[in-house]
Amino acid sequence: MYAFEYHRPGTVADAAAVLAGNDEAKLVAGGMTLVPTMKQRLAAPSDLVDLNGIADLAGISRDGDHLVIGAMTRHAAVGRSDEVKAAIPALAHLAAHIGDAQVRNRGTIGGSLANNDPAADYPAAALALSADIVTDQRTIAADDYFVGMFETALAPAEIVQAIRFPLVDKAGYVKFPNPASRYALVGVFVARHKDGSVRVAVTGAAPSVFRIDAMEAALAADFRPEALDGITVPADGLNADMHASAAYRAHLVGVIAKRAVAAALA
Repeated sequence: MYAFEYHRPGTVADAAAVLAGNDEAKLVAGGMTLVPTMKQRLAAPSDLVDLNGIADLAGISRDGDHLVIGAMTRHAAVGRSDEVKAAIPALAHLAAHIGDAQVRNRGTIGGSLANNDPAADYPAAALALSADIVTDQRTIAADDYFVGMFETALAPAEIVQAIRFPLVDKAGYVKFPNPASRYALVGVFVARHKDGSVRVAVTGAAPSVFRIDAMEAALAADFRPEALDGITVPADGLNADMHASAAYRAHLVGVIAKRAVAAALA
């Protein structure tokens, strides 16, 4: 690990002040990706800005027809929250099945969304639920937020403060996890919204989370697993690695999507 300056600000404004004009500074939330990368000397930030001292960034609340989760809220807190279980049970289920107990008690929802790992779980929830990512500078719709592998619409000095999830009629999330890391080889989050529209978001299968228009249209007309019969996902552009080929991931998307719909109806 290379040398760096450590900062533990008490407010978002203080954190932003450290970042201002310092392109080599990095924010750290749970540190689940950044710290191991630094240990391997694959990242060398000049300054590390630790958000764990900013109490206002953590918490779960209802705001009318939205569920609001602070960026520094741990996965474990989301998974066990009665508020989340009552409002969007599928989101609590997702959080409760991220990684292992150590990861869930350290990792944060804001850190996961800022990192945008291709196999992370939260991006699928944010996209399917049509969430808004609230930063210290603006509000970004999920459709505009996820740009590519480990890439988001965030500016270099922008800080995620909270995520606003609209309440939906039904939602389900199912993933086919890597048995070691618990990352999703394929994960599908399905949500039927109050206006009758359906959103289907897939993680793990491609360089970044994506939606499937054909599945959304079919489920908007008939919200049952059988409505997805005959809908296939092309393997072109999907991830291929030692764990699964692109063709296998394409097949899994169809299988897991049906299971996600069944979970939403359960």
